[in-house]
Amino acid sequence: MYEFLQETVASNMTRSVRSVAPEMTVGDLYRLFAKDDYDAYPVLRDDIVVGFVTKLDALKVFACPVDHMLPRYDDRMGTTVDEIMSSDVIAVEPDTNLQRVLQLMVAHRLKSLPVIDKYHHLVGIIAREDVMRALARCTKRQAPPLVPCETVRCLRLV
Repeated sequence: MYEFLQETVASNMTRSVRSVAPEMTVGDLYRLFAKDDYDAYPVLRDDIVVGFVTKLDALKVFACPVDHMLPRYDDRMGTTVDEIMSSDVIAVEPDTNLQRVLQLMVAHRLKSLPVIDKYHHLVGIIAREDVMRALARCTKRQAPPLVPCETVRCLRLV
């Protein structure tokens, strides 16, 4: 477990990241979600992270209060990403410790975090799966070896 405490984002993040523009429509975003099977995308303007958009954000455009009529599908599909994205982005830098990433993910119920440099340029993304792989890798090295089944006696409780 101590090895995990030394792990950083830089050695566990995905470097090739697909992002979207704030001007992209929800219709295009839906097609991108279907094609890539991602849960979220960083939103970039002039190569700077300005937001984060999730599948839930894209679904919210179709939610309406009980006392309203159902929104027109075509109108909602024309909504732009900048209208639905979260501009309060929780991001980390490459030298961030994975334990800190885990704390942020749990506290804010996030599936992934954009990784940015000091200029807020996107350099990667760190997802729950990345953290889980690092944790498994680190604990596997430290786990005591399992005793083979044939050497263990089975006791029968009467």
